[in-house]
Amino acid sequence: ILNATLSFLEKCILYIQPILKRGLLSSLTTLPCCVFFCINVIMLFTLRSKSVFRETCRYILLYNLILADTLQMAVSQILYMMSICRITLPYPVCGILVMFANLTNEISPLTLVLMSLERYVAVCYPLRHATIITIRNTEVAIFMIWIFCSLNILIRVLLLLEFPFEELQSLQMKRYVCNTFLMFLTPVSHEYDKAYSCFLFVSAFVGVTCSYIGVMLAARLASTDKASALKARNTLLLHLVQLGFSLSSTVNNALLLVISKTVSNRVSVLIQNVLYVLLFILPRCLSALIYGLRDQTIRPILVYNLCFDQSAFQ
Repeated sequence: ILNATLSFLEKCILYIQPILKRGLLSSLTTLPCCVFFCINVIMLFTLRSKSVFRETCRYILLYNLILADTLQMAVSQILYMMSICRITLPYPVCGILVMFANLTNEISPLTLVLMSLERYVAVCYPLRHATIITIRNTEVAIFMIWIFCSLNILIRVLLLLEFPFEELQSLQMKRYVCNTFLMFLTPVSHEYDKAYSCFLFVSAFVGVTCSYIGVMLAARLASTDKASALKARNTLLLHLVQLGFSLSSTVNNALLLVISKTVSNRVSVLIQNVLYVLLFILPRCLSALIYGLRDQTIRPILVYNLCFDQSAFQ
């Protein structure tokens, strides 16, 4: 009886151990994600709580940026939890989730370009800023960004149609991981993704960098408000950092491929979770933290909403 009991306990431990391991790993990523997600949601609520935010172009752009980051964070965490829980999806469901994640991921760098151009106009053409950067023009620019990125997703879907799906025995995925690479069913899809990603981030980098150079040159002119130019320069530097983080998330899979060939599986899994938090989750909260702490108009209202304390305004 004792041997049978020990054998039963050993089997239970062997069964429970991987479950506890997955639970520990998921908690290490889920807790930061929940914290960052709540911060972003509160920031979105803050940006819609006052008319000054709803009627100021740069706050409208900031709202669009944080909205895209929040949606990207939510979809990424859903896909991550499904892989941890070993849930297999049908290919169409995985494709919809991945395409939506790609859509929101592409919105961020383009919105950063718009925000950089808005600061450039504010510093270099202050007298024309109110006529160029209007609420209507801002809303049209945001709409065009979503349309442009949606067209890219549509092209990806059309490229997928070239794959002979009728030859598949089942549309159910055999792997637990659902990511962008599973959507590269044809060589054309893979080449198009590389070309589009390169075009997107090079264009965004050039746009933000040119805005930064323009502000720097304007700051040397005697007629320019030095304090405003310096603040705009710092903001554009932050945009470059944010763009760098957005770019870093695209090389995550390449890093994992190199790491998996050089370290053990246990270390590889741990590094994978660390990179997921650093490259996917943390950058999606940077916009809310940066602007929430730097902007004198947002800060007191954001602190109030975070602390739920009336004394934050006193």
